[in-house]
Amino acid sequence: MSKATFLTRDGVRLGYEVAGKGRPIFWQHGLGADRAQPAEVFPDVAGWQRIALECRGHGVSETGDERNLSVATFSQDVMDLAAHLGLETYSIGGISLGAAIALRVASLAPDAVGALILARPAWVADPAPATLKPYVELARLWQQFGREGGAAKFAGSRALADVEAVSPDNAQSLRWFFNRPRADSTVALLSRIPLDGPGVNLDAICGLNVPTLVIGNDRDYVHPLATARKLAELIPGAAFREVTGKSTSKERYVAEFRDAIASFLASQVRA
Repeated sequence: MSKATFLTRDGVRLGYEVAGKGRPIFWQHGLGADRAQPAEVFPDVAGWQRIALECRGHGVSETGDERNLSVATFSQDVMDLAAHLGLETYSIGGISLGAAIALRVASLAPDAVGALILARPAWVADPAPATLKPYVELARLWQQFGREGGAAKFAGSRALADVEAVSPDNAQSLRWFFNRPRADSTVALLSRIPLDGPGVNLDAICGLNVPTLVIGNDRDYVHPLATARKLAELIPGAAFREVTGKSTSKERYVAEFRDAIASFLASQVRA
């Protein structure tokens, strides 16, 4: 495993990790996370090289101009890293925000992307889904009352209670943001990304011609199972796997997630 950085076209230094040998696959993290989050559920499979770019404001990556924090920018950064690494073809996937990035890259670079994994997607095509509003409310309270005051206000909010009723794991993740190591970029990210989207319309999604796996799970307020099912229905020939939600069993979630990816990647090697 190796870790390195590269400089974006607008001068922002981003960190990335390369693990394994074989066919390259970008495997992208969710909002607020770093390279460790997607690595947890990626199986140890031979014949694949996992590349994880930490998006602007995440992990060790610089934030740069906050106005450039968007799915479109993050997607361009992935494609630019691919060029930096000399990759003409690669596969791509990700969790939540990472899934939106993967969907956009597959749409913009169809000749480069050999396989696509959309795990726990939060978006289909439209920006600002209602299930992401708690992030925006969290950012608003932080801005208005500061980190500690905002945390107290959010703890008693209807927004958090609604999430807790469906997905205790999502609620725990939301509370975690008030202790996120990258406090410098947290409010900027939560104020912008949940209001954004992949920027890919339904016609483009329906026109994708790439082997695709969509992974959804139950008891997930932020990433509804219906969103994953919808994408699997729209993308021609897409495979769909439902895994146990983390709110039900973290152990089963990880095991089933890894199995779903391992089976899909094995099928691509055989193809």
